[in-house]
Amino acid sequence: MSSPAHFSLLVVDDEPDLRTLYELTLLREGYEIETADSVEEARRLLQDRVYSAVITDMRLPDGTGLDLLAYLESEGRREKAIVITAYGSAENAVEALKAGAYDYLTKPVDLKQFRAVVASALGRGPATTPSILMSGFPAERVPPSGEPLPARSTARAAAECLPSQPVSFPAGATTGSPALNRMAGQSAAMRQVRAMVDKVARSMAPVLVQGESGTGKELVARAIHEVSVRSGQPFIAVNCSAIPDHLLEAEFFGYRRGAFTGAQEDREGFFQAADGGTLFLDEIGELPLSMQSKLLRAVQERSVRAVGAVNELPVNVRLLSATHKDLGVEVQAGRFRQDLYYRLNVIQIRVPALRERLEDLAGIGERVLERIARDAGVWPAPRLTPAALLHLSRYSFPGNVREFENLLHRAVALSGSDTIDVGDLALPGAAAADVGAAQVISSSERADEAAAMPRSTSPIDSPRPLSRVESAAVGLPSDLAVYLDDIERDMLLRALEQHRFNRTAAGASLGLSLRQMRYRMARLHVMDGADTHLDGERGNA
Repeated sequence: MSSPAHFSLLVVDDEPDLRTLYELTLLREGYEIETADSVEEARRLLQDRVYSAVITDMRLPDGTGLDLLAYLESEGRREKAIVITAYGSAENAVEALKAGAYDYLTKPVDLKQFRAVVASALGRGPATTPSILMSGFPAERVPPSGEPLPARSTARAAAECLPSQPVSFPAGATTGSPALNRMAGQSAAMRQVRAMVDKVARSMAPVLVQGESGTGKELVARAIHEVSVRSGQPFIAVNCSAIPDHLLEAEFFGYRRGAFTGAQEDREGFFQAADGGTLFLDEIGELPLSMQSKLLRAVQERSVRAVGAVNELPVNVRLLSATHKDLGVEVQAGRFRQDLYYRLNVIQIRVPALRERLEDLAGIGERVLERIARDAGVWPAPRLTPAALLHLSRYSFPGNVREFENLLHRAVALSGSDTIDVGDLALPGAAAADVGAAQVISSSERADEAAAMPRSTSPIDSPRPLSRVESAAVGLPSDLAVYLDDIERDMLLRALEQHRFNRTAAGASLGLSLRQMRYRMARLHVMDGADTHLDGERGNA
């Protein structure tokens, strides 16, 4: 890998003392530095050459750091941008990340953290040998962490502070596309997900991955990590819903020996284990409020205090989170902290449900069957017949890709053939084609069953299935799936009208939960845009 001197940085700040401090700090790390004191001067320098990164203050005489970010974006520049903002200005920090900044720092700037963030932006890990300490400055110029350095000749200061030997850095992590290729599917929705992953991997902005259970949210998080410059560092995945409440703090932040009964030795937590890499918090919506406040502090301060410890330790972690819940609704209900939500939801990636991209069934099935065959030592891998794919496309897959994988595992185990046909697929409940088979039951069989079954208490009368004679009279439907959808749509409309468009009550009358009712309405395009009529159910949503 190229030496640090091959990295050129542009520092933009209107305060000469701070500009000098940043310049000296970076020169001592071996970087090539140029400085500017305004947005206009920075643009002029950017027109003349390409830099490895741009470090800019938020407030400048002729604009803001956001203006500079907008310029970089509009020109298609590849420089990573680091924004320095006032202490406690969370809104500015979030706005900078949304505008494309790689990371941000708050004033007064901690120089150790400053060096670490710059190294991370350039794809360089922490130095394998100790960096030259601040004692390398002459005694009269040693500034406390974050305190401005007295102004003096930049050239002279740089000559005094440059290290006599080159500073060594370990080989950085390489990036590639295999992680993106693992997300099977060529639908428009999946192409958009891959494009978002490739884009957000270049920054340090927190990402919230939202999607139903089984859609592959962790796969997306791992892809972000593997495409980023942190790919060679740890990826720590945590299922927040699987940790007992009383153990959360110790698991997240670690503990010291003797902190509580059973703490026989020091132990690091998830944040310490992910230092330099990525921490993925799955099912973040399951965290209790008490832990949310502690997580918020760790995110804001970028430091953690182990249970039983006195001092906080800085951590350099890229935070990714995922949830199947609508956190906006959780915030409104008081179950999730609004400030933490804004911190985590800087960039959101929505993973589509499998029913929204059924055209990807063939590609996903091929990938899964190849993996099953490889694990079982069987070759060639079995394949789905066209009839099986058509059969699967009529199923809604409430369990998404995870359910599809389980279906294929079972089919491979029971098939014993190099093809998987309709008969090998045991779909839960009844798929559309299976439902149609119920229409050929004889009238006498249906009468016997009706006599043995208790009458439904639903106020909505179900349409009576056609007997063989009636079916012959009216003719068989040319498209069974469309025919059954029409029947279901009619039932939903009648239930909604009877209950004054209250989805909760209408669903209950049909034996459906609100979530099931919403899904069916969305799938069948029932009452689209009718939210203005649903005031009566707001409290039940």
